[in-house]
Amino acid sequence: MKARIKWVENVTFVAESSSGHALVIDGPPDAGGRNLGVRPMEMVLMGMGACTAFDVVSILRKARQDIVDCVAELSSERAAEVPKVFTKIHVHFIVKGRGLKLEAVERAVKLSAEKYCSASIMLGKTADITHDFEVVDLNEVQ
Repeated sequence: MKARIKWVENVTFVAESSSGHALVIDGPPDAGGRNLGVRPMEMVLMGMGACTAFDVVSILRKARQDIVDCVAELSSERAAEVPKVFTKIHVHFIVKGRGLKLEAVERAVKLSAEKYCSASIMLGKTADITHDFEVVDLNEVQ
């Protein structure tokens, strides 16, 4: 995997992935940015969220669960001093489907956290990472 980060101006950069996608990374005005894109550490947190959500959806689909939606809401705390690493990250999953088994969702979250999500496992070296979930059964929603 490769990436290319090109400085545009001030603290604005364009990040290009080896798969051919690009996005803008920028800082807030008080740091010299124009607020044109996500902050680098926001991107790290979003990357972890996407990684673990990807796993949960994949695991549930392989378990033949009728999943129709998955949202991972992340909250975090960072160290007060430089380097301002993540010290706490909490992931709350909202999984929607029809007849989803609670045990299957719990297993998917646990497998992602402990085995499959490279980003979570890497960030877990500096941060206490916790998870919880809720299941919305669309068969019961009127």
